[in-house]
Amino acid sequence: MAVESPRGAELRGAAADADTAETTEVTAEVGATAAGVAAGTAPARDTPGGRDPDTGSPDPAETLSGTAGKTGAAETADGGAHEGGPSGEDGGGATAAAPDAAPRGPLGHRITLWIGARANGTWARMRRHPIFTVIIATAALLRVVAMVGYQPAMFFNDSFDYLHVAMGLYPHPLRPDGYSFLLWALKPFHSFALVAAVQHLMGLSMGVMIYALLRRKFGLPGWGAALATVPVLFDAYQIQLEHLVLSDTTFTFLVMCAVTLLLWHDRPSWKIALAVGLIIGFSWLTRSVGAPVLLGVLVFMLIRRMGWRTMVITAAACALPVLSYMTWYKVDSGKFAITESNGIFLYARVYKFADCHKMHGLPVSEYPLCTEPVNRLPNSQDGIWNAASPFNRFPGTRFSPENNKLGNDFAKRAILGQPGPYLKVVAHDFFRVFRWDRTVFPDKATYSQYEFGKKSNALPDWRMDADSTASGEARAYEHGDARTHVIEPFGGVMRGYQDVFYLRGTMLGGVLLLGLGGMVALWRRFGGEALLPWTLATGLLLAPAATAEFDYRYVLPAVPLAALAAGMAFTPEVRHRLDGWWRRLRGRPGPGGALDVPSEPVGRKVPEVTAG
Repeated sequence: MAVESPRGAELRGAAADADTAETTEVTAEVGATAAGVAAGTAPARDTPGGRDPDTGSPDPAETLSGTAGKTGAAETADGGAHEGGPSGEDGGGATAAAPDAAPRGPLGHRITLWIGARANGTWARMRRHPIFTVIIATAALLRVVAMVGYQPAMFFNDSFDYLHVAMGLYPHPLRPDGYSFLLWALKPFHSFALVAAVQHLMGLSMGVMIYALLRRKFGLPGWGAALATVPVLFDAYQIQLEHLVLSDTTFTFLVMCAVTLLLWHDRPSWKIALAVGLIIGFSWLTRSVGAPVLLGVLVFMLIRRMGWRTMVITAAACALPVLSYMTWYKVDSGKFAITESNGIFLYARVYKFADCHKMHGLPVSEYPLCTEPVNRLPNSQDGIWNAASPFNRFPGTRFSPENNKLGNDFAKRAILGQPGPYLKVVAHDFFRVFRWDRTVFPDKATYSQYEFGKKSNALPDWRMDADSTASGEARAYEHGDARTHVIEPFGGVMRGYQDVFYLRGTMLGGVLLLGLGGMVALWRRFGGEALLPWTLATGLLLAPAATAEFDYRYVLPAVPLAALAAGMAFTPEVRHRLDGWWRRLRGRPGPGGALDVPSEPVGRKVPEVTAG
């Protein structure tokens, strides 16, 4: 029997410790990365050679973690314990215990160690993304000020329709119930402040998604990826929209989730396709404009050659919630539909130009929808909401199946009979988006609801049905006073902020042009991955102009997508292509010594440039 020398035992033990530390380091890094991806804030992967892409210097975390693998001390760049284990008592590097070998102390002690380890990991990730950490923290602070200054939340006219459905679920004839389902889910908490908080978190999450995609997936430097989030995180009207009890923030968040999932995976699995389809379906049930989003996603999949299987799964997954909702609608109202309002809203689009003298074969039943030019009201929406609306010439409720059918048929006749005037009003409303000044529209009463106000206005006493009013249902949901209370000086801070810090229409146009420029550089690949967010952003701006009327709140859902597309115009691949064009224009050879042959073949994905 051989007897091991003390020196051999010492070496064996050191090797075992090193193996344990290395295994723990890898396990902790994988866990931290997975958690970061789920939150949209995953730290960047190390570049080959462990160098920081911004400075070109060796990554301290890479160097120190390599040392830890040799010595058994999983020490991070900030001198604390590795995020996979508890910190040492002296603040230096502490050996990270493997999960199976975790200490079995009292429960309170284990919880304390776990919290400390998580805090260590969070702090390490924040240090690796300092610029974005400052931006997201400041954006969160602004939202806290809004919540303190306007309690418990803010309301728009449409808020009370959503709330009415949430108090007793039924398919609403005017708009789909997706947002009402969210209000219904939060109803047990009896807090509009919670509704506003959830929506503010959605707004912050959209910034995180943009940063994570640009930083991790497309290789932008930290400052560049952080800059792309500013239009979403700091726009005062975006913050105010998040504070309103309205569907727009939820819709935008769902669309951004679908886009993020799709862009994160070059070849999405069937599970990703399923998730994307379901999310788009829920967005469709939140706002009807979600239908074109599905079309845009499927076209993108086709261009990117993601396969018929992926496209079919996405479409089927989207259809599942939508068809289920339509079945519910049919059981309740007798019609297989999502709403009974699309035709009425389309009538509002043609109200400003429709000339019944040029509409041949107009049935007598639609004569009441005709309006002489001298009698027309100033805005398209007046064709629906004004007391003098032509729909008030019909008996019964305004949003009835009969009126919807009449309005839809009349509008189609007007568009086909007068395509020129139709295109003119669509172009007028589309380009109104890009004006520098934010003028009062459509009227002062509506416009004021999009701003942080000075007064605590009373809730309306509109009759929602035979047994309830708007104010009564709001009080029932809140279990108390639901009126918006303006708390100074916080309300004044937000009003002053909103006067200065918002994304002007011309700025949004510039953001879209940046994204378009990046797509032109990759024209052989139909604009590359930026095609998806850019076309969706443009489509979301065009859809209201084509089917209803311009409204300021309809602009904001396009901003995160436009900002993402603009950031993608500065990816290494685009910069490489533009550099090649510039060299050819100046007649200088490229890195390979040839004028026309780029060093990277067209269409090949440039390696990710990611690090801390």
